[in-house]
Amino acid sequence: MLSPALIYTIILIIAVFAVSLIVAMYSTYGERKVAAFLQDRIGPNRAGPFGILQPMADGVKMFMKEEIIPSVSNKWLFILGPSIAMLTACMASAVIPWGSGLVIDGVHYPLQITDVNIGILYIFGVVSIGVYGIMIGGWASNNKYSLLGSLRASSQMISYEIAMGLSIIALVMMTGTLSVKGIVDQQAGASWNVFYQPLGFLIFLICAFAETNRTPFDLPECETELVGGYHTEYSSMKLGFYLFAEYINMFISSAVIATLYFGGYNMPFLANYISDPNLLSIAGTIFFFLKIFFFIFFFMWVRWTIPRFRYDQLMHLGWKVLIPLSILNIFLTGLVMWWTGKV
Repeated sequence: MLSPALIYTIILIIAVFAVSLIVAMYSTYGERKVAAFLQDRIGPNRAGPFGILQPMADGVKMFMKEEIIPSVSNKWLFILGPSIAMLTACMASAVIPWGSGLVIDGVHYPLQITDVNIGILYIFGVVSIGVYGIMIGGWASNNKYSLLGSLRASSQMISYEIAMGLSIIALVMMTGTLSVKGIVDQQAGASWNVFYQPLGFLIFLICAFAETNRTPFDLPECETELVGGYHTEYSSMKLGFYLFAEYINMFISSAVIATLYFGGYNMPFLANYISDPNLLSIAGTIFFFLKIFFFIFFFMWVRWTIPRFRYDQLMHLGWKVLIPLSILNIFLTGLVMWWTGKV
């Protein structure tokens, strides 16, 4: 007989997984609508009212496409690549607190799959594994363009992970915890970390663009040079997994940014108007998703506004600008903490 807590956890895992897939699916629709708006076009408007069923039509199209595995490829690694990319994209959501929790029959149920005390390290570890999905896919294709795309992607992600990790160190110094839930709880009211770590937030945001291969950091998929990048040889749902993983990563990156720097599910003065804890938790979750959707829109806005870097510019920014700025941010944070007596 399964305990109520275990049943609740299983339901929450399924719910978070389903929400991640739905948000990723409709991010493709949103991206095309945002692009159409910025470029004075119409965008999807045939499949359903306002084109709202376009993501489903795209899904059916992906499933119906011919499944091709090149004869010169390594079959098992060719399949493993997109599987790892999709798996790691979904795993990162396990430690994100989606709300303060619900009280049912006097029992508190957290809106977080697991609250490990090293939640930030878990996110970084899972994101780092995602590099293998791209690298394996590019190498297993036995295609020089795919291999070059995967090398670009892996070197880009590894380079920007360093600056991202250093930007988080300053935040951990200030909060004194690696627990994602603990960081959110410290931002109650209007005490959002973005006000205390503006430089760290800016570095983290830029690195998030690079980690998700979004413009202006979409060099791994630079079609003018590499045909289609690391997924050139992929078709049907294996290609769909790579594309889906990118949008899930964008969703999770937006959730992490909102969690670490914008209070997560905390909203100023919300508790002054809502006394019921369950309603307060639901309202907080709604505000959290509004923050996430804003950053998803920001990802799309930047994509259709700024041209991509040259590869030497990308590496110069990562190694010679962001990493020194991250180290400077750590030094300044330590100096301020010592000056204010918080060390």
